[in-house]
Amino acid sequence: MQPPALSPNASYYVGPEGEPPLSRTGFIILSIIMAIFTFPAIVLNATVIIVSLMHKQLRQPLNYALVNMAVADLGTAMTGGVLSVVNNAQGYFSLGRTGCVMEGFAVSLCGITSLCTVALIAVERMFVVCKPLGQITFQKKHAVGGIALSWLWSLTWNLPPLFGWGRYELEGVKTSCAPDWHNSDPSNVSYIVVYFAVCFAIPLALILASYAKLMWTLHQVSRMACVEGGAVAKGEMKVATMVILMVLTFLISWLPYTVLALFVVANPNAEIHPLVGTVPVYLAKSSTVYNPIIYIYLNKQFRKYALPFLLCGKELWEEDEASEATTTVEVTNKVSPS
Repeated sequence: MQPPALSPNASYYVGPEGEPPLSRTGFIILSIIMAIFTFPAIVLNATVIIVSLMHKQLRQPLNYALVNMAVADLGTAMTGGVLSVVNNAQGYFSLGRTGCVMEGFAVSLCGITSLCTVALIAVERMFVVCKPLGQITFQKKHAVGGIALSWLWSLTWNLPPLFGWGRYELEGVKTSCAPDWHNSDPSNVSYIVVYFAVCFAIPLALILASYAKLMWTLHQVSRMACVEGGAVAKGEMKVATMVILMVLTFLISWLPYTVLALFVVANPNAEIHPLVGTVPVYLAKSSTVYNPIIYIYLNKQFRKYALPFLLCGKELWEEDEASEATTTVEVTNKVSPS
C-alpha cells in the first residue's frame, strides 16, 4: 500500500525499506487506544475544573494542587492526546516541523507540570500531617507558591530545546513529538540526561520521601493508641493502600518512558521497533486518566460535587467514605505523636 498523498506542510517518516512504521490497521488501532484514554481524560479533568469554579467549598488551599493537576492533565490531553488520535488516524504527522516543535513543547510542559504536581501533593500532605516545621498553618500563599513552582520548574527544563540545547522530534511511530532521545549528539544527550534527572528522578524522590515520612507518622500514631475502636489502625491501612496505588501508577506511567529513553541514549546503536518506542509514550499520557480518578474522584470532597455534575444531578452512592487526605489529617489530629 502506498502512503497517502501529503500536503507540503506534512512530515512523513518512513522505515528503512521505504514502508510506514505500521500498517494502516496498526495506526487505526493506536488511534482508537489513544481515544479511549484521551476523551475520558478531557471529561474528567474538565469536570474537576468546572466544579471547583462552581463551588466555593472546593476552593481550599489543599485542593489547589489537585485543580492544578487537572489543568495540566487537560492540557496534555487536549494537545498530545487529541493530536495523537488525529495523526494516528491519518497514519502520519501532518503539522510539519513547526507543528512538531509546538506540540512537543506543549505536551512536555503540561506533562512535566502534572508530574511535578503529583510530587507537590505528596509534599503538601506530608507537611500538613507530619508538621516538620512545627505548627505552621498551610495557607493560600503556600498553595499558590507550590503551583507556581511546578509550572516554573517545567518551563525551565522544556524551554532549552527551543534555543538549541536538545530538540523536539517525532518519536515512536512518528505521529507525536517529544524531546528527542534518539539523537546521539553530545549536546542532545546531555540535555536528555539532565532532563530526566530533574523532571523524573527528583519528583520521584520527593514522592517516596514524603509518603514514607507520612506513613511513619501514621504508624507511630497507631502504636501509641487505639482510637475509636481502631480508627487509627484503619486509617493507617487506608492511607497505606492509597499511597501504594499512587506510587505504582506513577511508576507505571513514567518509569517505562524514562528507562527506554535513557537506554537509547546510552546505546545509540540499539535497534528499537517504532511500536516499542510508542508504548511507553502512551503509558505516560495515560496518566491524564489515572490522576483525576486516584487523586480527585477518590476524594470525598470532590466526589460529592463532581459525580452529580457528571450524572446530571443523580447520586451514585452515599458519601460515607473518607478520602485519603482527609483520613490522614483526621487520624493524626486524634492522637499527636510525641
